[in-house]
Amino acid sequence: MTRDDAENRLNGLMERLAAIEHERWSHWQRYMHGKAVKQPDGSLLIPKELVDRWEQQIATDYAALSEKEKESDRDQVRKYLPLIVEVISRV
Repeated sequence: MTRDDAENRLNGLMERLAAIEHERWSHWQRYMHGKAVKQPDGSLLIPKELVDRWEQQIATDYAALSEKEKESDRDQVRKYLPLIVEVISRV
């Protein structure tokens, strides 16, 4: 495989992973917007209990998360796995 071939494969992989990441981000934004209260000026107000919960999660290392929270993260990773397996199987 030439350097150009390898670079083209990596660029193709990056684009496919970026598409998955955009889908994941869009899903999260739809969720957040659905939990927020739209204000008259178009801004969104996130309820305090959600802010408190998310700030606690932000400050918590993965290893210290509850099993339910870990499973939520694993669900997101599972979206990437088929592509990773596909790429590895071709190597």
